[in-house]
Amino acid sequence: MQAFFDFLAANWRELLVLTREHIFIVLLSTGLAILIGLPVGILLTRSKPLQGPVLGLANIMQTVPSLALFGLLIPIPLIGGIGARTAIIALALYALLPVIRNTVTGILGIDPKIREAATAMGMTDRQILRMVELPLAAPVILTGIRVAVVISVGVATVAAAVGAGGLGTYIFRGLRQNDNNLLIAGALASAVLALLCDFALGQIEKSYKIGERKTERRAFAIAGAAAVFAAIVGASYISDFRSEISNAGTLPGERQRIVVGSKDFTESVILAEILAQMLEKQGVEVVRQFELGGNLAHEGLLSSEVDVYPEYTGTAYTAILKKAPKTDPQAVYAETKAEYDNQFNLTLSPPLGFANDFAILVRGDAARKNNLKTISEAVAISRNWQAGFGQDFMSRADGYPGFSKAYGFNFARQPREMDLSLTYRALQSGELDLIAGNSTDGLIAALDLFQLEDDRRYFPPYQAVFVARSEKITVLYEVFRNLDTSISTDEMRKMNLQVDGEKRSPKVVAQEWISRRP
Repeated sequence: MQAFFDFLAANWRELLVLTREHIFIVLLSTGLAILIGLPVGILLTRSKPLQGPVLGLANIMQTVPSLALFGLLIPIPLIGGIGARTAIIALALYALLPVIRNTVTGILGIDPKIREAATAMGMTDRQILRMVELPLAAPVILTGIRVAVVISVGVATVAAAVGAGGLGTYIFRGLRQNDNNLLIAGALASAVLALLCDFALGQIEKSYKIGERKTERRAFAIAGAAAVFAAIVGASYISDFRSEISNAGTLPGERQRIVVGSKDFTESVILAEILAQMLEKQGVEVVRQFELGGNLAHEGLLSSEVDVYPEYTGTAYTAILKKAPKTDPQAVYAETKAEYDNQFNLTLSPPLGFANDFAILVRGDAARKNNLKTISEAVAISRNWQAGFGQDFMSRADGYPGFSKAYGFNFARQPREMDLSLTYRALQSGELDLIAGNSTDGLIAALDLFQLEDDRRYFPPYQAVFVARSEKITVLYEVFRNLDTSISTDEMRKMNLQVDGEKRSPKVVAQEWISRRP
C-alpha cells in the first residue's frame, strides 16, 4: 500500500491532468446527448409511429462495442480522426438511449387527467409541455441523465486508445507495463468520479420529486460537485502552466510545430519521446500524441493529424503494404521506403540501429526444465500447451497462420486471442505456455521469460525507423540524421526495462539516453 501512496505523491500532477481530460470528455459528450436526446424524446411523445424506429436505433448504438464504435468513427470526415472529438461523439451516441427513453417514459407516464385539466384551462401544447409535463417528468428525465453520465465515465476510459486522454491512459499503460499502481490509480479515480457524479445527480433528482422540492439540497449538490470539479481542473491547469513557464524558451508562434505520435506500447513511447526532446532542443514546438491504439498512428499521418511516429519495417511491409513476408532487411527497407513514398507521400528515416522482431516466449523455468533453445525444439512438447497471442499477431500475414504452418505446431486447444499486454501476465502466471511478444521488451527480463530462437528464419526483419509526412522532412532531417543507427538492441532493451521493470518515466529515460550521446 505504501508503494501506491508513493506513486500518487510522485504522479499526482499527471493524474489531475488526466482526470481533467476525463471530466471534459464526459461533460461535453453528456451535454451533447442531452441537447439531442431531450428534443428527440419530446418529439417521440408527439409522434408514436417514430418511437419504435428511433428507440431501436438508439438501442443498437448501445450494443456496439465501444472500441469498435471509435474505430468506425475515425475515418468519417469532420466528426472522426484521433483525439477527443471522436471520443465525445462516440460517448454522446452511447448516452442518447437513457436520455431519450427516460424523456419518453417520464412524459408519457404523467396521469392523462392532469393533461386534460391543463387543456381545459386553455393552455397551449407548448405551455403544457413547459409548465406541466417537463416539471412532472423531471425526476425520470434526470434519472436517464444520471445513467448516461455514469455510463460515459466508464466508457470514457476506452477513449485513451484513440488519443483522447483521460484516466484510461493510466489503465492501458498499467496493462502494458505490468504496473498495478497505474491500474489502481486509473480505475480508482474513474470509480470515484462516477460515484461523485451519481451522488450529485441523485441529490438533484430527489429535490425534484413532487412534494419534496428541496432547493437547498439541489443547490448543495450542484455547488459541491462544481467545487470538486473546479478544484481538479484548476489544480491541473496550474500544474500545466508552471510546466509551460519552466520549459518556455521562444514564443510558440515563433517556432515550427511538429505532432509526434506513438503506438500504445512502451518502446514506441520511448522512441517518440527521444524524437520529441531532440526536436525541442532545436527550438521546434512539439505536440505529443502518444499511445495511439491499433493502426491509428498510420491513419493519423494520412489525415495530417500526426506528422511523425516510430514504426518497424516488417510491420509496414506486411501489415500496411500487405506484402508477403521477406527476410532480407535491406530489401524490405528499400521496398518499404519506395512504396511509402509512392502510395502515401510518406518518408522513412534511416534505420535507428536495432530490430524489434517477434519474440516467441516461454517461461524461464519451462525453458530450463526442458532445455529449450529454439522454436523447433518446443514443437515436440507443445501439443497440450495453451498458446495465447495478441490480436495483431493472429491477423497479420506474418503472424500465427504462417508461423504455425512453418513450424508444424498442432495445439490441442485453440490459441487464446487477447490483448498483447495481458499475454505477458498470463504467461507469467501459468495461464498460458507460449506467447508472441517483442524481442526488445523489458518485461522479458523482468518476468523471467525466455525467447526461443527463430531457427527457421520465418519472421521478416523489423528494423526500427520513423515514418513522417514528406512535407515535414525539412524540419526533421537533422534529427533523423543524428538518430541514424544510433540505438543498439541492448540499449533499447535496457530502456524498455527501465520503464516496464523499474517503473521509470519514458520522458526521463529518453532524456538520460540523449544526455549520454556524444
